Amino acid sequence: MMRKRVIPCLLLQDRGLVKTVKFKNSKYVGDPVNAIRIFNEKEVDELVLLDIDASRLSRDPDYELIQEVAGECFMPICYGGGVKTLAQAEKIFALGIEKISLNTAALENIELIRQIANKFGSQSVVCSVDCKKSLFGKYTVYSHSGTRDTKLSPVEWVQKVEAAGAGEIFLNSIDRDGTQQGFDIQLIQSIVNAVHVPVIACGGAGSVADLFEPFERANVSAVAAGSFFVFHGKHKAVLISYPDLNAR
Repeated sequence: MMRKRVIPCLLLQDRGLVKTVKFKNSKYVGDPVNAIRIFNEKEVDELVLLDIDASRLSRDPDYELIQEVAGECFMPICYGGGVKTLAQAEKIFALGIEKISLNTAALENIELIRQIANKFGSQSVVCSVDCKKSLFGKYTVYSHSGTRDTKLSPVEWVQKVEAAGAGEIFLNSIDRDGTQQGFDIQLIQSIVNAVHVPVIACGGAGSVADLFEPFERANVSAVAAGSFFVFHGKHKAVLISYPDLNAR
């Protein structure tokens, strides 16, 4: 049986590690390099590192921090945030990052996916898709760290980015982000059924059982979580950890 990928998703803001709830109210939870050292010790398979301010503020990636993080990390990293050109992607890959996640940049210029995939392979390009449900139950894609509603259908958008060369979809539910109330299985199923590339589901994990639900009910390739690996107990004390998934 193929091992299930359970990926910590780390959010960067002002060179610090933060956690959000529904993409708002970011709370500082520590130093990203220290967190990565802990995940090294836990022998985590993979990490996702997202700068949540870069695209929203039209800022370039923090290459110095990316280099520092890549130098400490023993596992593959997917980095996202502020990448708008092929040249920027080349620089980030040269620093030791294995995958680049595109979100706002892909919405503004889908050809960037094709350019990176043509040069580095589809496996190196992840398209991050942030979705939110309206009061009428309709899902749409959001850009700029969840601050702008593009009005695009998530299903139609993921099919377009797959055709452009994206090798993986990182699906984030804005409504479930940081709530620890479980994944939005309906949303996940719709995306998994729409594409042939692997889908990583993120947003809502609050228990080990939650982590396994998208595998069992939606056939995802992987799940990702943030709060579940950072906050513990009813008072949500900060303690970065990674569970023994074999003990389920």
